[in-house]
Amino acid sequence: MSATGSGAVRIFWFAMPADCLHPELPVNSAAIKAEAFQLGFERCGIARARKLADGENLRAFLGEGRQGTMEWLAADADRRADVTVGFPWAKSVVVAALSHKPASEPARLPGTGLVARYARGQDYHKVLKKKLRALADSLEAASPGARAVAVVDTSAIMEKPWAREAGVAWIGKHTNALDPAIGSYFALGVVLTSLDLAPDAPAPDHCGSCTRCLEACPTQALTSPYRIDATRCISYLTIEHAGPVDASLRKGMGDWIFGCDLCQEACPWNREAPPSREPAFAQRPSLAAPRLADWLRMTEAAWSTLTRGTALRRSGRSMLRRNAAIALGNSGDAGVVPMLEEAASDPDLLVAAAAREAAESLKAGARK
Repeated sequence: MSATGSGAVRIFWFAMPADCLHPELPVNSAAIKAEAFQLGFERCGIARARKLADGENLRAFLGEGRQGTMEWLAADADRRADVTVGFPWAKSVVVAALSHKPASEPARLPGTGLVARYARGQDYHKVLKKKLRALADSLEAASPGARAVAVVDTSAIMEKPWAREAGVAWIGKHTNALDPAIGSYFALGVVLTSLDLAPDAPAPDHCGSCTRCLEACPTQALTSPYRIDATRCISYLTIEHAGPVDASLRKGMGDWIFGCDLCQEACPWNREAPPSREPAFAQRPSLAAPRLADWLRMTEAAWSTLTRGTALRRSGRSMLRRNAAIALGNSGDAGVVPMLEEAASDPDLLVAAAAREAAESLKAGARK
């Protein structure tokens, strides 16, 4: 099936009773999913805990150095490939998805940058962890002696492959998880349990012949379908890469200053995806259309205020200022050169170098 094929996708929300996992009721896959929907998750599925074949893909990714400076991926490779290495008691993997798509997009104004949609509201780690802990607690309360642990993006768990195995989402050609009804703007979390639950069928792939995501990437990070070179990915460069950005990649970063959504914006499955129903993910005005000049001049106090309670805390002040300098250099606005030249003397050498390169780029463009 082509991703551009016809056939409307409808979403059904089920009102479930609050006592889905009542201690006197049997705990089964249907009851757990009902509880997940009651907690606000859009999707929930279950897979058997085991070793995944995706571990070989991870080893190839690491062997080719496509992880860049993310050394922690290699350190936990065996645990990522087999969930039972870290959690030998686990028999089932419960996967839940929570949409973070904004209700609207802010007007683009000159001098502003772009923050990935998932990062414009509260930190998804905290939002998901609270909901997943509630699900795990309900499961343990209803099944004396059972174990259940909530995991959100901080343990050696391959969330996207597990989402596929649990029937929650397939992995698209842009390497993001995809659902035909809610698109790809969602966060994934996992509950590992000692209960042997009925599993769901794996999610089928609906990308078809579409390659729009690959064509949309300005840095060619998507080297082929389902294959990414993180060292070229704008999300990696703006969030994980703490050093100078190679000159060959800076222009492609455009005005993205934390993360990137270009491959997802190109995906047909996101066109009709509904907005998130989660109030915590409402985008903050300061992150919906951040001013690049403010980010470049950001003080430690301003950084603390801006990033409090958000995923932006992952990147320190220095990296966010560097990103702003690069975006200003890509703006084509020669009027920001004096500001960049001032920043070129900043005591933060990473910021100073990025500002100097950005100013030189703008001046070179003005001479053409």
